[in-house]
Amino acid sequence: MSDKIAYSRQGDIAILTVQNPPVNALSQAVRQGLSEGMDRAEADDGVRAVLIVGEGRAFFAGADITEFGKPPLEPHLPDLINRIEASPLLVVASMHGVSLGGGLEVALGCHYRIAVPSAKVGLPEVHLGLLPGAGGTQRLPRLTGVEAGLNVMTTGRHIGAQKAHELGIIDVIEDGDPKQNGIAYAQRLLDEGAARRPVSEMPPPAPIDWDAAFEAILAKGRGQIAPAWCVRAVQASVEKPFAEGLKAERHIFYDLMQTDQRQGMIHAFFSERAVGNLPELKGIKPRGIQHIGVIGGGTMGAGIATAALLAGLEVTLLEMSAEAGQAARDRIERNLSGAVKRSKITPNQHDQILTHTLVVVTNYDKLSDVDLVIEAVFEDMDVKKKVFAELDRVCKPGAILASNTSYLDIDKIAATTSRPSDVLGLHFFSPAHVMKLLEIVVGDKTAPEVTATGFAVGKMLGKISVRAGVCDGFIGNRILASYRTAADQMILDGASPYDIDEALEDFGFAMGPFAVADLAGLDIGWAVRKRKRAEGHAPKRDATYADKLCEDGHFGQKTGKGYYDYAGGLKTRVPNPDVLPMIEADRARLGITPRSFTHEEIVRRYMAAMVNESAKVVGEGIARRPLDVDMTLLFGYGFPRYRGGPLKWADIVGLEDLLKDIKSYAAEDPDFWAPAPLLERLVADNKTFDDLNKKG
Repeated sequence: MSDKIAYSRQGDIAILTVQNPPVNALSQAVRQGLSEGMDRAEADDGVRAVLIVGEGRAFFAGADITEFGKPPLEPHLPDLINRIEASPLLVVASMHGVSLGGGLEVALGCHYRIAVPSAKVGLPEVHLGLLPGAGGTQRLPRLTGVEAGLNVMTTGRHIGAQKAHELGIIDVIEDGDPKQNGIAYAQRLLDEGAARRPVSEMPPPAPIDWDAAFEAILAKGRGQIAPAWCVRAVQASVEKPFAEGLKAERHIFYDLMQTDQRQGMIHAFFSERAVGNLPELKGIKPRGIQHIGVIGGGTMGAGIATAALLAGLEVTLLEMSAEAGQAARDRIERNLSGAVKRSKITPNQHDQILTHTLVVVTNYDKLSDVDLVIEAVFEDMDVKKKVFAELDRVCKPGAILASNTSYLDIDKIAATTSRPSDVLGLHFFSPAHVMKLLEIVVGDKTAPEVTATGFAVGKMLGKISVRAGVCDGFIGNRILASYRTAADQMILDGASPYDIDEALEDFGFAMGPFAVADLAGLDIGWAVRKRKRAEGHAPKRDATYADKLCEDGHFGQKTGKGYYDYAGGLKTRVPNPDVLPMIEADRARLGITPRSFTHEEIVRRYMAAMVNESAKVVGEGIARRPLDVDMTLLFGYGFPRYRGGPLKWADIVGLEDLLKDIKSYAAEDPDFWAPAPLLERLVADNKTFDDLNKKG
């Protein structure tokens, strides 16, 4: 028998203990061991029940990711689960930790399920562009009903034991050791004369309006298809005999395996794990961080402070007056109250944080003991230089001085201090306690252990941390400036902001660029445009409509009006009628005759600009790998996960044709559309961006 499964016996109960640390992934050896264990139990004289239980941290955390992309090896998981369920013995699953994907499907193939209170279950296959492919779509609805089962599958969320019990997934919740719990429960079932209870033999649930459910879930997924196809698989569980339903599920599963969306989501899955794994930091020990300072208590500073407090760090927040300090405290309290509502912290923890862990001060000298200080003040170089001069004066030796700047030169900021090796950028995204992305901007003189500490802090805060070099806008905002310029060019040439937003939301973005600008605040882009004009970097066709919106006091959502009018509420945006006349005036002033744009052309130009600038960012070493760009756009800019990121999207649609389009656009504007040398080199060598990821 496989060494991944330990076989033992207690009375009439055979115990199959899974031993595949750290999380008992369902590798081929585990599957083989379970199959052999079932054979042995059925041949073992006197055995009347089988208990399946995991050692360590979990029952089964799901598939073995090292087998992804390889030919499947026998025993295949669906066959194993059918074999477990068909056993003449009574089979019990005792669950702890997580039971996810195939792990939950194994449990559903058992006849009874017991779990500890802290256990969680889920079917997260949609996050890989798939659906549960080992009977999950057929068995789960028989326990939960269609609507609850579809909610589990289409969201991929983890469900706590209590909720799973209410849904009928778990039969019994009991605290204690999972193995002893399982033995006691199996014995109790035997003593009570309980019969085998295969889920496949339970009656199918009541039908729903399948077409309406399919369309609703497809719309909610912004084009992601796997959640919607869960509906069709569950429909088969209701309308077909169980064996036929399993065949329908596998057919849909294999079809999804062939899709571009599956490619994109697998790329996102592995890149998310690889993005913080930098060879340059191997063996580098980060500095210890327990107490951080935050300069500025506006929306961003309060969000950074909240993220740190939720991570268990002490926070000293500096504001310039008692009134501003109280406003900052109020913002943080509102953020923490939201965390209580989401069950991230308890009401008691909320009160403890505000009473003991957060300190708001108005004097720089109070920052003398912090291990790390993050500046989050107005985006102005002179202001930031003054802040860092003060930090250099008061902070202890070894303290890390970080700027949350979105665009400005970290090296110039560091040069104002006597310790540039201790300076780096920690660029959070708003709201900082919610958004997952953290750009770690490494200056020319940033010490390796300071970079390592940045990544360690990102991990503490639950962020996806991406290493960025120094340039205007780093990775994300530099690329944003380019694709936003492409959008602005299309507006001058005849598209409307609303056409562009609609086309890109149909492509899968959560929000189009003009809706995003309203959310972020139009004053941010206004400040950047004024700075670039002052530096002599104004575009050839310099439109003024966005400036006029700001001059009239319309900064987007925070003022109730921007590209859209939010008088009816933030979720009921309508086009601002003042915008199109402003655009038409710019076209007339610049002598432009407008033309129409299809949604397909809008997406192609927008994405071509994004990919071209991304390739320049990688080629210049601002991002070390294409996957760093992909993760930045996925987690900070609303790029649809199922497309993998802009450079994975480019690989999928084809680099050669994309380069041809870029060269054709360059006939209109050779400076803006100058092809990235890296893109040209990849096409010439018949390589992809993913080939660069594989090189490390």
